[in-house]
Amino acid sequence: MNENLRSLLAGTAGPSVAAVTTVLLTILAKPKAGDLAGRERTVRLFLIGLAAQCPHFMEEFVARFEDRFPARPQNFFVVFNLMWLCVWILSAIGLQRGYRFALFPGWFFAIAGIVNGIAHPIFAIVARGYFPGLITSPVVGAMEGLLWLSLQALTSPPA
Repeated sequence: MNENLRSLLAGTAGPSVAAVTTVLLTILAKPKAGDLAGRERTVRLFLIGLAAQCPHFMEEFVARFEDRFPARPQNFFVVFNLMWLCVWILSAIGLQRGYRFALFPGWFFAIAGIVNGIAHPIFAIVARGYFPGLITSPVVGAMEGLLWLSLQALTSPPA
């Protein structure tokens, strides 16, 4: 297999698994009707999580995360992160208004954040030192863990 393709597949395997899980959660977990307080709480956690994600992205960018993780096309890291930040902001608005489709980016954000909170310390252990994103990843992981719980409370369990 071509080394660039292998690297691209390795670098996107985590988000791909998160996306498949997110699709299943979005399809199977139905929003509870009329839970305005739960929706507001979830949106608040979502926005606080986004506020934590921004310095995390900045830390990764400044510390050259894309140089340490499997190679991707030039600028992929920046475009990917900025695109998802925009999607997540729009999703928070959609969740506030009660749109079911807004659950997909919400679940994805929660899963990606939890994985970030776990993966960056592991990367640092493997690297035997600092790994880009390590400092802010515990905050992101904790916030997205809270978002995960709030999203669970906002939806009915899959049947």
